[in-house]
Amino acid sequence: MATASTQTHKREAFGSRNVFILSAIGSAVGLGNIWRFPYVAYEGGGGAFLIPYLCALLTAGIPLLFFDYAIGHRFRGSAPLAFRRMHRAAEPLGWWQVLICVVIAVYYAVIIAWAAMYTWFSAQLTWGPGNENDFFFIDFLRSADVAEVGVSTEFVPQVGIPLVVVWLIVIVIMALGVKRGIGRANMILMPLLTVMFAILVVQSLFLPGAMEGLNAFFTPNWEALADPGVWASAYGHIFFSLSVAFGIMVTYSSYLKRKTDLTGSGLVVAFANSGFEILAGIGVFAALGFMAQAQGTEVAGVASSGIGLAFIAFPTIVSQATGGSIIGVLFFGALVFAGVTSLISILEVIVAALQDKLGWARVRTTLTVAIPLAIVSMALFSTTTALSVLDTADAFVNAFGIMAVALVAVIIVAWLLHKLPVFVEHLNRRSSFRVGLLWKLLVGVLAPLVLGYLLVSELMTKLNEPYSGYPGWFLAIFGWGMVIALVVLALLLSALPWSGRSHAKDDPEYDEFLAEEQYEPDAETSAVPIVATPEKGERA
Repeated sequence: MATASTQTHKREAFGSRNVFILSAIGSAVGLGNIWRFPYVAYEGGGGAFLIPYLCALLTAGIPLLFFDYAIGHRFRGSAPLAFRRMHRAAEPLGWWQVLICVVIAVYYAVIIAWAAMYTWFSAQLTWGPGNENDFFFIDFLRSADVAEVGVSTEFVPQVGIPLVVVWLIVIVIMALGVKRGIGRANMILMPLLTVMFAILVVQSLFLPGAMEGLNAFFTPNWEALADPGVWASAYGHIFFSLSVAFGIMVTYSSYLKRKTDLTGSGLVVAFANSGFEILAGIGVFAALGFMAQAQGTEVAGVASSGIGLAFIAFPTIVSQATGGSIIGVLFFGALVFAGVTSLISILEVIVAALQDKLGWARVRTTLTVAIPLAIVSMALFSTTTALSVLDTADAFVNAFGIMAVALVAVIIVAWLLHKLPVFVEHLNRRSSFRVGLLWKLLVGVLAPLVLGYLLVSELMTKLNEPYSGYPGWFLAIFGWGMVIALVVLALLLSALPWSGRSHAKDDPEYDEFLAEEQYEPDAETSAVPIVATPEKGERA
């Protein structure tokens, strides 16, 4: 029985629409914008890649961003609560997204720790000229031999200590709440990130050979447009770049005030994110052009992405360029800031979900979430086998976690629950940019086709040969086993009862919102029955 003690905590909110926009951009602008997009664009036809990229942005990225905004803002809750308010059977979709964020948070923090250490190393050129590769893998990570893939207990202090610092910083930000913590952090870090990266780009443009790098980046290869793989790459990149289907934008939009321009905000976020990616491409390839000239080779011979670009190629540039230390500090500092703004958005998905489910206070929930995640992060990623575990978890959670939940969510919401007309009305009631039939077709038809194609392609690739040559038992635990566990745990969490203290039990703010919408929830649009009482029974 619910009693007077089952009080709820007032739902937090962003201080303003501008703070939300900065926070959403902070989530979208992450490590992938800096170290993945430039190489994806280069491999996809250079300047010609902008055509599939813009098509993907306009036909999939922005529509799905609006989709997440509509769910979070309409149902006023974390991912599990929002999906359950939409329909009680849809709650597992929310927990699936939460668990994906759990996995990502655990390994994302260690990359930030690496970047933080390399910011310090750059100031002193610690790795020594010509030793960048060995320094990263052997001296810094102390990586185990490929033949020794497994889970080591050998602690690497130069990784573990900064990892603790990263977790302490993000815990403080998260504990301060949405307005005082996340909002203020993004208000400080995003302008700093923009200024730092702008300076980095300008400095890179004045390096010898910079124009060769830019020519390699922008020169269009029109033949690439005939390759379906290039288009698939563009859609895949946009999908991950905008942080859709992580539960992040659902959660963030739930903190917006009722009368907010949703689609206008979404357009600002989407184009700001793309603008940063193009800026990153200019800066990265200008620097790679210098590196190619210094080594007497073509840009193709030095172009890379991901960890190879950040922790091997850029240290090489830092060693060879005049004023290289400044380039290194700016580059790795930008990685740290971009990583922190993304990590706090990932953690917020988890914290908000447990707050809604359990009705706990902010600090208690933050510590309950972050401390165990920090311990697991330390145990797995401050050891000599960190790289192989990170590589596998990242590859599988992206392909079979995020893409899979996005595909299932779109199909269920659009085709089984028929909620797209409700979302069109909701978006148009508050927004400067109106959506209609075209948006419904893009979300309900094009998105499932694209996601299905990407998912099947990834599945065939990973089934045909072991990922990165790792042993079967290792992939079974950190790859396929993890993917299956996400779905099973999502179903189990959905089966657990919601606390009487939950935001979902008695939520005057949500009731007021429904009244303002002049919308009466029916049997399928349940608010959330948690603790049934003889007086009120189940909501809806």
